[in-house]
Amino acid sequence: MRRIPWDILLALLAGLGLGLVYSWILSPAQIVNAEPAALRADFKDQYRSVIAAAYHATGNLPRAQARLALLGDPNLVEALNAQAQRMLAGGVSGDQFEQPDQVAALALALGGDEPANAPLPTLPVEVPDDVDATATVTLPPPPPDVPFLLTETPEVIETQPPVTVSAPTPRPTRTAIPTLGAPFALTGQETICDSNLPDGLLQVLVLNSNRRQIPGVEIVITWDGGKEQFFTGLKPELGNGYADYIMTPDVTYAIQLARGSDVALGIVAPTCQTSSGEAFSGSVKLTFQQP
Repeated sequence: MRRIPWDILLALLAGLGLGLVYSWILSPAQIVNAEPAALRADFKDQYRSVIAAAYHATGNLPRAQARLALLGDPNLVEALNAQAQRMLAGGVSGDQFEQPDQVAALALALGGDEPANAPLPTLPVEVPDDVDATATVTLPPPPPDVPFLLTETPEVIETQPPVTVSAPTPRPTRTAIPTLGAPFALTGQETICDSNLPDGLLQVLVLNSNRRQIPGVEIVITWDGGKEQFFTGLKPELGNGYADYIMTPDVTYAIQLARGSDVALGIVAPTCQTSSGEAFSGSVKLTFQQP
């Protein structure tokens, strides 16, 4: 009778143990780029929920169908319906992708058994005595991109007479620009020699017939080969009807209002002198008033 070679048997067992420790603990196998069909059942449910959420947001049915085909389900519609029932039975977890109505809507879109605008069924229910006996339970209409949407709790809709809502009467708004009237007249033109003012400052003041300053009036200034516009009211600290412009020395200007006014011709920055005899460009002030 031959003896059992214990030394060889122990060596084999030791090698097997070391192999298991290496493969299970030290360097376990890692699955990379596995197909969705190889996922566990709960991971497949999460995969379908994410696809249903994407379809609910984009409405791209061919893309959703192509993604579901990667799971290898024999029947995509039955798999989606079964998952929606499991989600309703187990309760919604509150995750943004775990929505059973989105899964059910995707199943119905893939099934294509009913048109998108099919009339929804009317279900009779027991109602209290104080509610009209003719009231019926009607499911709400589906959104445009979802053919049919089921709700767990039906809503009782009672017919009420339409309420007529009259449009509110708009309140009058105040405008800073008055209505057009008679053309403005040039009522004042004076030369100012003040060294505290910027050199060549043209000041324009626009008044209405009550001598109140008018903001937002366009002033047109022209010279040989040039033209510019500026407006009153841009410096309210100096007055709503006040506007100014820096003139170039030795240039002759013509000033008038765009609404229609007298034309101030030959406006030139005057030459002034300080108390010490130094020369500087003075200012011109024009006043336009509506008759």
